[in-house]
Amino acid sequence: MKRFLFFLFVALAGWMTVGAKVQLPQLFQSGMVLQRNQPIPVWGKADAGEQVTITFRKTAYTTTADAKGCWRIDLPKQKAGGPFTLSVVGGSATDDAITLTDVLVGDVWLCSGQSNIDVTIERVYPQYVSDIDAFNLPQVRLFRVQNETNAHGPQDDIRQTSINWKPLTKQNAWLFSAVGSFLGKRMFETTGVPQGIIVNSWGGTPIEAWIPADSLQQNYPMLVEKTRLYDNQEFVRTQAQANNMADRRWNELLDQQDVGIAQHFTALDYDDSAWQTIDQHQWGWRGTGSTWLRQHVQIDKAHAGQPARLLLGTLFDADITYVNGQQVGRTYYQYPPRRYDIPEGLLREGDNVITIRFINKYGVAHFIPEKPYMLCFGADRMSQNPLPKDVIALSSQWKHHDGANMPSCPSGDVGLQNMATTLYNAVVHPLAPYALSGIVWYQGESNTGNPAPYGDCLRKLMGSWRTLWQRPELPFCIVQLANYDGRQQTGMPSPITPQLDPVNSNWARLREAQRTVAVNDPYAELACIIDLGETVDIHPLRKREVAERVALCFDRQVFGKKVALAPQPMSAEVQGSDVTIAFDQPLQTGSVGELEVAGADGRFSNAKGEAQGNIVTIKSPIASPVMVRYAWKDAPSANLHGQNGLPASPFELSVR
Repeated sequence: MKRFLFFLFVALAGWMTVGAKVQLPQLFQSGMVLQRNQPIPVWGKADAGEQVTITFRKTAYTTTADAKGCWRIDLPKQKAGGPFTLSVVGGSATDDAITLTDVLVGDVWLCSGQSNIDVTIERVYPQYVSDIDAFNLPQVRLFRVQNETNAHGPQDDIRQTSINWKPLTKQNAWLFSAVGSFLGKRMFETTGVPQGIIVNSWGGTPIEAWIPADSLQQNYPMLVEKTRLYDNQEFVRTQAQANNMADRRWNELLDQQDVGIAQHFTALDYDDSAWQTIDQHQWGWRGTGSTWLRQHVQIDKAHAGQPARLLLGTLFDADITYVNGQQVGRTYYQYPPRRYDIPEGLLREGDNVITIRFINKYGVAHFIPEKPYMLCFGADRMSQNPLPKDVIALSSQWKHHDGANMPSCPSGDVGLQNMATTLYNAVVHPLAPYALSGIVWYQGESNTGNPAPYGDCLRKLMGSWRTLWQRPELPFCIVQLANYDGRQQTGMPSPITPQLDPVNSNWARLREAQRTVAVNDPYAELACIIDLGETVDIHPLRKREVAERVALCFDRQVFGKKVALAPQPMSAEVQGSDVTIAFDQPLQTGSVGELEVAGADGRFSNAKGEAQGNIVTIKSPIASPVMVRYAWKDAPSANLHGQNGLPASPFELSVR
């Protein structure tokens, strides 16, 4: 009987082996781009001891899966080209070959970070209408890593994704990263070889979420320990369910108590004459809960009945917007621009009403200044800068009525994506060792609350990723934070008074950490975008220009081109009553603002400077300066440029 059971077990084990299938990670799919001029790792799973064969460009390569069923074959260096076919087959008799078609060989770029990598082509479309309409580059392929977290430890693969090695077209890129799309287009036009863009980002995430536990353990053990507290899927799931329940209940109570719903505030013929009038630039007209605003707009005969687009800038926080009683748009949080299409026939000659229902689960409801608030007609509906003759500007005056007063919405959201190591485990570790040409790191906004550790964390991130890929020289392009008034995030009134006197800017401190890490790493470059931001918007729209500056970094770092990037200071010296700063390249001649000097007491004073050649000379307002800094504000008015037109990076430097 024992012998019978033994042979039955052996037979069943053999059957399971025969029935097993060779597997590839999610990155390996038809349409993918493989990195040229480097060994190309291809890896996956099979049965322990099973033979695996890859056939690529008429050559077969064979290996054997190890005791854990893992296998890897490094294809030899390949020249750019394609399309090719790559097939993978196991040694089992019933194994079907995995056949990947339309495989290209070119350059592969990994774009990672937080929401400014996430910003989509749809968001920036009005900025680049003709460029995006012309997107049709079949040799540029897009891959989006699906968001996922893991508090337990590194995992082997990523989740399935809807954007998987799709060609760069307007439709495919619509919900894909704008920086990634423009980078792929630019690098293809420059190199003439296929381009693969892998986007792996998550809005609002801090840098520590992208770093492995062993890199953080020594200096930041409490961050790692906090993550371990959530290494329990049932606990995390329960917390998420509780948060969803609280959110649903809050909205139910809001709708039950909102007088605007019961009294039909959205109706075109509703009498709002007794409502209070407020100016959208005022502050404090509403807190948490709901509030209603109405504005009457007169439409002439020429525009009556035409389709239009309503631009409502950006609002804090959520809104539901109606025109003449019909809902035309809804946005669930503060950042997206409100661009609501009004269908043909809805607008009438004479009086029309725009109604906004603000919904704020926390904070103070308000309009964001310096944004467009207007009705656009004709071709101007899609334009970033509509012509005056085809728009009707909205008034800043609105009729106002409270809807329902509510406490702040309770939240038990765990937010695993914001905890140390969780993204490294889930969406970075599984990507290696896919061969790359370089990495774009565009992140930092979420660390401005405490910028002191950022430089150390950035070095740890770069070092750990290079170790993971087993490439100590793996190129990084660090995108420096753009100009943005960080006080917007704290709920300060809008508009905010510009910063004129020296301040201890956290945004500037984090930019300096990014700069110093980049200039001290032989395989990293800094993309300075201090002139591409928006004072009131943490997600500036000029992403094509960001991609161009990233591409310049790779031109120099990866391809060895002699291109000048953002001017960098080399040294600062006292010469009599002057301070002279030497730069790494010639500068545009002229006066320089946003300069500050400090003495031994550490107190900074504004100073004026003059640029000539590669030197900026400062007339110091204090005796014996020991420090100098430039553009040291959240949103500085930086005016120092290189001869190439690129802005000088903000910096802080000791004076010798």
